Formats: sequence, structure tokens, C-alpha cells
Amino acid sequence: MEYNTQLEKLALPEYGRNIQNMVDYCLTIEDRSERKRCANSIINIMGNLFPHLRDVNDFKHILWDHLAIMSDFKLDIDYPYEIIKKEDLYSKPGKLEYSRPDMEYRHYGKTLEKMIRIATTIEDPEEKEQFVILIATHMKKSYIQWNKEVEDPKIFFDLYDLSDKKIDIRDSNIKLPEMKDLGQRNNNNNNGGKKNNSQQRKK
Repeated sequence: MEYNTQLEKLALPEYGRNIQNMVDYCLTIEDRSERKRCANSIINIMGNLFPHLRDVNDFKHILWDHLAIMSDFKLDIDYPYEIIKKEDLYSKPGKLEYSRPDMEYRHYGKTLEKMIRIATTIEDPEEKEQFVILIATHMKKSYIQWNKEVEDPKIFFDLYDLSDKKIDIRDSNIKLPEMKDLGQRNNNNNNGGKKNNSQQRKK
């Protein structure tokens, strides 16, 4: 009796021993046209094993690549696709370059910097003030993700700096909400929503 641990290691275990045996048999067929028909049959069986992947782009191409791999690239047939090369199979992938945006205040994020640039273009004074307060409040929220506490003057200075000195509320009487107040307000809103839902169910 033979155990799987005693058998030759499978190149692609997900297809199982039987598919590998079919591939090994296909390698022994001398007639080229008959060998190609055998390969086509194996591809159809391989595809039936994973029907949920048939919508994947290049599904058939992937199957032919897998057939070549399971034959250790020794199957001499006319492939319908350009299959992967053996040397490419074991080569290390190239280095992936990550985007590293030039940001002095990384804790605020790139999106907030874009919002600040938009704020500098708003002409209506009242609209601009409301938008600036919204931005400053969001900056305060973002800041405390990295530091437990922050004073409003620090936020106002950062806003002044990020806006290229175009938004200056450092000497204003604006008072940003405390973060604990915001959390309490959100809890009240959530509880209110639950209360309204329960009242509606009672009706």
C-alpha cells in the first residue's frame, strides 16, 4: 500500500493526483495530434473542477499555464496561448514602487489638504467660514487619533500653514467642539434613532 507522503510531490496539489496522472499519461503519447486531443480533454476536466472561476479573465489561459507546469514544461504540443516560461515561474517579482506623497502633516491626510485648497477658493465669506470650521473640526478629530489631547490654537496654526497662509483664524473667537462632546452627541443621535425606531414599532 502506498501513502501520499511516499508519492512524488504534486506540482499543483489543488488539481489532485488523478489529474497529475492524466498529465503524466499525456506525456507518453507519441502521436502529436493524439497528444493534443488528450491535452484538450485534460483542460476541460480541469475547468470543470473550478466552475466558479470561469468568469475570471483569461481563465482558459491560466489552465493551459497550469497544464504546462504540471508537465514540468515537457508537454510538446501547440498551445493555444503563449504559456508562462519556466524561468519566469521561479523568478522573483520586481520591486513595487509605492506612492510616497510629500506631506508635512501626515496625520491629517491628503484628502484634507485638498479640502483646504478648495476652501481658499471660496468667495462667499459666510460659506467660507462654515467650510473652514468644518475643516478645522475634522483636523482636530484626525489629530487626536495620534495624540490624546490638542488645543485649538495648534489646529489653527496648522491650518494657517497648510493653506499657505491664506486661511488665518488664529486670532478668531472660533471655539472648536471638544471631542468628548462630539462622541456624546453621536451617542445621543444613535440613541434617538433607536428610540424613534422603537416608537414606530409600537405604532
